[in-house]
Amino acid sequence: MDLHLKDRVAIVTGGSRGLGQAICEGLAAEGAQVAIDYLSDPRAGIDLTEEAETLATRLNRQYGVGAAAIAADVSDAGQVERLFTETERRLGPPDVLINNAGIWPTAMAHEIEEADFRRVLEINLIGSFLTCRAAVRRWLEAGRGGRIVNITSPAAFQGSTTGHAHYAASKAGLVSFSLSLAREVAPQGIHVNLVAPGMTRTEMSRDALAAGESHYIQRIPLRRIAEPADIADVVVFLASQRAAYMTGATVDVTGGMLMR
Repeated sequence: MDLHLKDRVAIVTGGSRGLGQAICEGLAAEGAQVAIDYLSDPRAGIDLTEEAETLATRLNRQYGVGAAAIAADVSDAGQVERLFTETERRLGPPDVLINNAGIWPTAMAHEIEEADFRRVLEINLIGSFLTCRAAVRRWLEAGRGGRIVNITSPAAFQGSTTGHAHYAASKAGLVSFSLSLAREVAPQGIHVNLVAPGMTRTEMSRDALAAGESHYIQRIPLRRIAEPADIADVVVFLASQRAAYMTGATVDVTGGMLMR
């Protein structure tokens, strides 16, 4: 099935590794040009520059598409504007926005530090708001449509029992914001959908799975942990013209754990 993504320009936040990397790969395989947003954290000893640039080079060589690694903190409005400006300069005006960037710290609710709670909201919720705002402003000004896919979580609907109340709150907020945005911009041909992935084998979930993979598998009717490509395939579909009659939808990709 042709998804009609050839030469479309997509921004994928948190695109250098894990689920973001799989989404970038899926988009590139369909012929899309991909801006790989990433954020390094020198204080935590994390530098994703080489990962992001290596991915961009591989996508270009393997699929013959434009790919650009662009560092930007999505919780900073100025950096978000730079992300969009740089994407347009290097690849062209964006047609698709995938909000995948997120953090998943662990602490029971009564032990969460205020600064940690705020940081989760800044990245997972406010960051998505800022990128959505930047995309929609550009599309409305240009009189053109666009596609937004926001990555939420089953925790948005079920809460968390494993020390991720702040994450669940951020993802619940993202669902509500996305539905409001979808209603506002549907007449202008801008589609806003969400994907709720189940537990997936990524760097983010590695420690949790190592500590208790069976806890998660017992809750999943399909009895396995998702691979990033399982989720990315659905995201790429929602980013495409084949999802032309979908907006405001949350797609469950949890192996049956959510079933809503």
